[in-house]
Amino acid sequence: MERYSALVAELVRRADVVPKHPDIRVEEIVAMSSLCLPVKTDRLLLRSFARGDLEGLSAYHTLPSMQRYTFSHTRDLEQVAGALKTMCRHVSLQRPGDTLTLAMEDKQTAQLIGHISLHWSDATAGQGEVRFLINPRHSGQGFAGEALTALFDMAFDHFHIHRLFARCDGRNHHSIKLLQRLGMRLEAHYREHALFQGEWDEELHFAILDREWQRSSKVKELPRHRVA
Repeated sequence: MERYSALVAELVRRADVVPKHPDIRVEEIVAMSSLCLPVKTDRLLLRSFARGDLEGLSAYHTLPSMQRYTFSHTRDLEQVAGALKTMCRHVSLQRPGDTLTLAMEDKQTAQLIGHISLHWSDATAGQGEVRFLINPRHSGQGFAGEALTALFDMAFDHFHIHRLFARCDGRNHHSIKLLQRLGMRLEAHYREHALFQGEWDEELHFAILDREWQRSSKVKELPRHRVA
C-alpha cells in the first residue's frame, strides 16, 4: 500500500496541473469562459478535474469493461495520469474542437464517481457531442442521468448548441435506455463497423435538438426508435 501511495504521489507531481483547492467542492465558484463552476445538482457536484483526482479516476478508468468507452486506453496509473492531465485542460469551449470535461462528485461522500464531457464539434451548425463514463459501482442509481440533464441544460441554454449527439455501444443497454429517457432519438446504427479485442463493434448514434429538449423535460417515458 505504501508503495502504491508513493507511486500515486509521484504521478500527481508529474501531472503538472493546478492543485485542487481543498474547499472548491463546497464553497468556491470558479468562472471559466463565463460558465460558473462547479455546477450543483441534487446529489452531484460537477466540477473541473484536478491532479488530486488520480486515484478516483483510476478506480474506473482502468477497468477492462470501460476500455471500450474511453478515448485513450489506460491500463495502469501512469497512463491514467496522462489522461487526467488532458482532462484537466478541458475547462472551456472557446472554439470548435474544444471539449469541456466535468468530474461527477458525489456530494454526500465527496467521491469521484465518473465524468461527463461536451465536445464542440461544429460552430456553423451548432453541433455538440456528449460523452459520459461512470464507475460501475455507482451505476443504476440515476447519477448519469442527473449529470447529463445538467450538461444538456448547459449545452442548450449557456453554449447555445443547436443539436447534441451521443455515440453508444450497441450492447450497452443501460446507456441506450438512459439516452432514450433523456429524449434522444436513434438516428443511426453502424453494424460491425470496427473490431475491438477481436469482436465486431456495433455503434449507435443518438441526437436531440435544442427545441426538443425543452419539450422532453416534461416526458417521463419516451417511445423507442429503431433503425433497420
